[in-house]
Amino acid sequence: MKSITAMRMMAVPVMLAATVAFASAQQGAKSEAREKKQETKAGAENTGAAIKDSWITLKVHAQFVPEDALKDSDIDVDTKNGVVMLNGTVASDAGKARAMAIAKATDGVKSVMDHLRVVPAAAHDTTAAAHQAGHDATAAAHEAGHDAADKTKETGRTAANKTHDAAHDTKEGAKSATGTTGKAMSDGWIKSKIAAQYVTENSLDNSDIDIDVTKGMVALHGAVRTTAAKNRATAIAKATDGVKGVTNNLKIDPNVK
Repeated sequence: MKSITAMRMMAVPVMLAATVAFASAQQGAKSEAREKKQETKAGAENTGAAIKDSWITLKVHAQFVPEDALKDSDIDVDTKNGVVMLNGTVASDAGKARAMAIAKATDGVKSVMDHLRVVPAAAHDTTAAAHQAGHDATAAAHEAGHDAADKTKETGRTAANKTHDAAHDTKEGAKSATGTTGKAMSDGWIKSKIAAQYVTENSLDNSDIDIDVTKGMVALHGAVRTTAAKNRATAIAKATDGVKGVTNNLKIDPNVK
């Protein structure tokens, strides 16, 4: 009996040790499972919060529009994997610094590469020169009409008509070159103006749109969720100052997010 009792007493510590070891292993497994679950959840959250490069580009461009320091700028924004590249020109060092600050503060931007050049605005001088040229052309034509009228009344009327046509052509030419704002509008600024309208349009929210502007001609690439959104994107671009024409290459994809 003593032998059996002794054996039982010796078995107790072994069983306790085994129980503790099992509990510890089970606890470790649960802890590891929780950690993996948290990592998976974090990864999913990060993926869900990811912002498309095209949307980042639109957001950056849109914020340029109300900035006084960026007027007369011609900035092109490109985004790849959250890295923003700024190319083009600005009118001042302050404008350059402001463009950088805006890009860096935009949601989804990981870093910003600055390739902007400072080029003082010449739009005012260009507009003034165009205005003066138009005035001189009108004055010269008027003088020619006056001289011709001295010769014959009919010739004078013809000259007057030519004067009117010349003045009209000069005015239309200046308007075409400068847009309705009275100053030349750069392709970069046109792109910013369009982007500013896209980011506030509910039907275009989080769309995958890339805007290309070349000499006032707009080309839209990427995808939107509905046909109505595609048509809306075209209408907005066409109605923007400085736009001469729009080519819509957008695709319809209901899964765009």
